[in-house]
Amino acid sequence: MDTYIKFEDLIDADLTVEAIYEGGPKDNVSADPISKILKCENMGGFRISGSKKDHRYRLCGIYTDLVNPDWPDIIEKETGKFIYFGDNRSHGKNLHETPKGGNQLLKYVFEQLHLGNRISIPPFFIFSKSGRRRDVVFQGIAVPGHPDINDTEDLVAIWKLKKGKRFQNYKSIFTILDVATVKREWIEDIQNGHTFTSNAPKEWLEWVETGFYKPLVAERTIEHRTRKEQIPSSAIRYAMVEAIIEHFKGHPKGEYAFEECAALLAKMMDSNIINYDLTRPWRDGGRDAIGKYRIGLNQNAVYVDFALEAKCKGFSSGSGIKETSRLISRLRYRQFGIFVTTSYVSNQAYEEIKADGHPVIIMCANDIGLILESNGYRTVENVKEWLRNLFPYL
Repeated sequence: MDTYIKFEDLIDADLTVEAIYEGGPKDNVSADPISKILKCENMGGFRISGSKKDHRYRLCGIYTDLVNPDWPDIIEKETGKFIYFGDNRSHGKNLHETPKGGNQLLKYVFEQLHLGNRISIPPFFIFSKSGRRRDVVFQGIAVPGHPDINDTEDLVAIWKLKKGKRFQNYKSIFTILDVATVKREWIEDIQNGHTFTSNAPKEWLEWVETGFYKPLVAERTIEHRTRKEQIPSSAIRYAMVEAIIEHFKGHPKGEYAFEECAALLAKMMDSNIINYDLTRPWRDGGRDAIGKYRIGLNQNAVYVDFALEAKCKGFSSGSGIKETSRLISRLRYRQFGIFVTTSYVSNQAYEEIKADGHPVIIMCANDIGLILESNGYRTVENVKEWLRNLFPYL
């Protein structure tokens, strides 16, 4: 059962990861729970407390709905990585002219991070939309950067196009620390100008002092994903994958054309897939691809073989043991396989892959939607144009 904190109790509440904090009854900013919890601003993605003018920030709450297709914020609960886009979300202003000051804050904290001046970086409190009115879910306390990301990639300015106009916004990467509960007393300490107290989480203090990241890493308790988890819940992802299904439904090259698309999607998923070749048809009617995966730096990399098989199906038609077994049987000396489907893999087939320890990656419909979004394809028309250009009917 979810932990649920009532609106009238917010001012005295601790912050617990995955707890839901109720919004107020009125339909205006006074109902915002984040500002009541943190005593910060009550609107926007960045909820800053402190002085923006001289960068004397006390703390920052970050709010994300996690569903905006143009700005696909992501919380990777398996790695503790939080990807968040800045607040310059329309043309007409430069990168650092946002009225709420969110991008200025990002620029400042990542500069301090790269200089090793972590003591000047405020704590970040991450909240997401719960799906019910103004209620929010506390996702954890975060710090800029991540142990798997170097300092040239943790904050990047990306170009976007809206209504024919180009503009820049930030893409930032944070680490959600392994802190289950943030004490109310620490929030009060921060607001009173005393951040480094005995009430502060020891994982946060350790990061400030040493730069050591201890991410909140959550391993999946269920090894296989259900059908519901494999089919996109986001309407835009659903429509984008549906566009792929429709494009290849009547394609003159048939399944072969989609397998080329599937191999490209796999490469978009992981840039360490450096090449792939489609094979000849098998006697059972199947085709697959074989390729090379790079491990290590270019100068001393090791290359391992993988096999890929793809199925272009409607959402109501899953792939079963017969189809996944075909890929498993073709692994032979290859190190791993990738099974790509525009639909889902059945529970029985998925469970068998996991239970038997087969080195097979399942790329389902929802994964395809996420891959497209992360590579800049965030509308159905974007995807259709991509398909027409790369996989024409001619």
